Amino acid sequence: MFEGTGEPELRSVVSSEGVRVLTPLMPARTGARRAFNVQRRMVDALLASVDPADLIAWYYTPMALRFTAHLRPSVCVYDNMDELSAFHNAPPQLIALESELFARAGVVFTGGQSLYEAKRHRHRNIHAFPSSIDLSHFAKARGAGIHEPVDQAEIKRPRIGFFGVIDERMDLGLLAAMAALRPAWQFTMIGPVAKIDPRALPQAPNIHWLGPKPYAELPAYLSGWDAGIMPFALNDSTRFISPTKTPEFLAAGVPVVSTPIADVIRPYGEKGLIEIAAGPDEFVAALERSLESADADWRAKVDQHLATNSWDLTWARMQTLIEAARTGRQVRPRQAMHGGEARV
Repeated sequence: MFEGTGEPELRSVVSSEGVRVLTPLMPARTGARRAFNVQRRMVDALLASVDPADLIAWYYTPMALRFTAHLRPSVCVYDNMDELSAFHNAPPQLIALESELFARAGVVFTGGQSLYEAKRHRHRNIHAFPSSIDLSHFAKARGAGIHEPVDQAEIKRPRIGFFGVIDERMDLGLLAAMAALRPAWQFTMIGPVAKIDPRALPQAPNIHWLGPKPYAELPAYLSGWDAGIMPFALNDSTRFISPTKTPEFLAAGVPVVSTPIADVIRPYGEKGLIEIAAGPDEFVAALERSLESADADWRAKVDQHLATNSWDLTWARMQTLIEAARTGRQVRPRQAMHGGEARV
């Protein structure tokens, strides 16, 4: 993180769960080489008293190898959540560093089934883990008496909602077209704007940009939605995504319509848990069906699926695989688990 003009420092914060989060802060305009050298010194100082046998190196981005490649952890984990090289302005050295990270990793996790299928040939011990769900948190949206946030309470209904990062993955033209086709529908958009010009956001009386909201408040917003949308663009940056918000919308009891993203079609579309649509007319028609047809049978199917999809179950499986990698035990490559059955 680059901010200010002072000396580099390592910010330390302990989360409510007891996790210590360290963030290196660099003066603005720090060059890349110096930034990597400073971060390496910070890492070395931090780990000076740690036995390598107790060290697990967990990578979300290959770029971190620039200042940690000298470490010798007991096991290296590559948590490959997205195809980062497909994102706008991806660093040119990312592909080469990812190849190095695959060579170092004892175990690789992918953020979805399609990404697993694209990367499975690159590692002997790779496993798919699609987005899981904090079920009890988002299920609060179904409860009676939940207090609706002030900035949403005055918006008329029906309300069609989205939350998440609003960036290059969003089909803003699709959103604008839907708002024009159904001026009586209110589109409530929650989340930070990143990597795109905020002036590019479509403006209309029935599109409401409410900005980012704390995680704790999301169920209160969801409780006031009649349907949810995932209007993702179909481009390189969305080819392998497995949106976490899919099960989160469903846990809140909100019917969902999504563009045809591979990891949304399978399993959610195939199981009839959400509607899949492409183009404004098709999307609006799917929303109309969703607004009319959400019922107890649909919610029962949703709950049956989500019961096998908690973060606790995901972590238990990951922990088993990490310990196996530490000891050199072989574990059969794992594909995505959907509804209790492996997809092969």
